[in-house]
Amino acid sequence: MKALFDHISIASSTIVTKTYSTSFSLGIRCLHKKFHNAIYSIYGFVRLADEIVDSFQGYNKEELLADFKSGTYKAIDQRISLNPILNSFQHVVNDYGIERELTDCFLASMEMDLDQTAHCEESYDTYILGSAEVVGLMCLRVFTENDRALYDELKPSAMKLGAAFQKVNFLRDLKNDYEVLGRVYFPQVDLSVFSEKEKKEIEQDIEKDFDIALEGIKKLPRSSRFGVYVAFIYYKSLFNKIKSVSSVNVMSERIRIPNARKLSLLAGSYVKHSLRMI
Repeated sequence: MKALFDHISIASSTIVTKTYSTSFSLGIRCLHKKFHNAIYSIYGFVRLADEIVDSFQGYNKEELLADFKSGTYKAIDQRISLNPILNSFQHVVNDYGIERELTDCFLASMEMDLDQTAHCEESYDTYILGSAEVVGLMCLRVFTENDRALYDELKPSAMKLGAAFQKVNFLRDLKNDYEVLGRVYFPQVDLSVFSEKEKKEIEQDIEKDFDIALEGIKKLPRSSRFGVYVAFIYYKSLFNKIKSVSSVNVMSERIRIPNARKLSLLAGSYVKHSLRMI
């Protein structure tokens, strides 16, 4: 039965999400249950593509990503794939009318990671758009449930939320991206002498993204607002911790939020949500 395979596909995407990201997993659990499978499926798809370009050293990444890309479009067109992650993703794309250009844009950014090790302002903006902002739009398609007017209203803030998350990831992973993968995402930044001034400028840019994103979160339907707010709070807490350390420390260690702290943030977010403070 196809239903059984679909169940296995969703379970696979759920395992990927829970294994790779505690923060997003907790955030998803705070969404209305009707959204769980769709958001797990989007994250599973995004995570698998990211792993191809980041983690599969010693393998032909170009070929693997090309196969993944081809499989993605076949899955969407045929409404089925023997790859469980792609099978669950195509359901979301087809059920919620996610535009083809969002998938195109995302995969184009993944292709940039195959050979581009530094960015100018233009390529940086292009990469952020594809790797993060369109993912926010995919999730917004789910949360707005075909309400076109609400989607259009919240589109800018959803893009800024995705951008903020990605830029915080860049700061958190600065050392690994530079020393292991040989990448520098932030344009015109010399990580061999990463300065406090450069760090501050990057943080100011991220702060603006968070501010715009929060205004949009407040306008989300209650069915999705709490879960998205939890993810926002987790990342804002991580960002604040990064802000509190020096540029030298950012380049020498990976800043983390302990699980106990995440639970505390979850509790505080729930109180605000319950009192309609968000």
